[in-house]
Amino acid sequence: MLAKLFVVLQFVLPKYWLTALVRRITRIRHPATKDYLITRFVRLFDVDIDEVLLNVPEDFSTFNDFFIRELKDDARRIDSDVNTIVSPVDGTVSNADDINAGSIIQAKGIDYSLEDLLATDLDEALAYENGCFATIYLAPHNYHRVHMPFDGELFAARYVPGDLFSVNAATVASVKGLFRRNERLIMHFETAHGTGVLIFVGALNVGSISTPWSGELRPRKRGVVDALDITTHATNIQKGDLVGWFNMGSTVILLLSENSCRWDDVLKPGATLRMGDAIGKFQAADK
Repeated sequence: MLAKLFVVLQFVLPKYWLTALVRRITRIRHPATKDYLITRFVRLFDVDIDEVLLNVPEDFSTFNDFFIRELKDDARRIDSDVNTIVSPVDGTVSNADDINAGSIIQAKGIDYSLEDLLATDLDEALAYENGCFATIYLAPHNYHRVHMPFDGELFAARYVPGDLFSVNAATVASVKGLFRRNERLIMHFETAHGTGVLIFVGALNVGSISTPWSGELRPRKRGVVDALDITTHATNIQKGDLVGWFNMGSTVILLLSENSCRWDDVLKPGATLRMGDAIGKFQAADK
């Protein structure tokens, strides 16, 4: 009942105001306040701090700095097989399947258009029409940095303004077209096996999305799609390299082009992933 009420309330709540408020709170630098926020969060969500690079909470200037924390060098193992696709994040699989006739599954009985998700021209969307997708949800306790799932060359990045619905399970199962309605950052890559897309989906309380190319992107409900300048940072990216982070949690969507990959059996709804885990294989060394 409470979950359903929360979904309904999101249609009337001032989501951008609430998100801006959370952003301000998570950037408080007062030592006692930020330490209290961090330690309470660790206890409430049972965060594994043994794998964190810095000391918790004293080495973090703000709660947000803790939220986007770095891990120790040996905390994650990146599968090194050249044909292996790895999870870009720690999280839980919402859905993973083939893209059928340009339609992506959001939840049972709900799907949405590939073209709407990418907010691009039809020709670019057609490359993925019979490809595959994976949607991974990052819960509050998860490590919130996003890493490269394969070797590739970044050739375009676009920010799409949109709404800020929550991406928790209840909302995903109820709000039609949620992922194409919410704001998102869309990164396009060329690989040895075709093209791929990594999408950062914004959500309620996600203060911003950051990447080395864009810097911090603050939520914007309306406006045109922005083509970001990608000349500010190296675009040849290796599997496991950092590509961005959520300032508060959300969802990532991975798209791969037609006939380029197959998912492993582990990639099922509800499965728990760690960044670097193998989730699929490219079909061939060259396309």
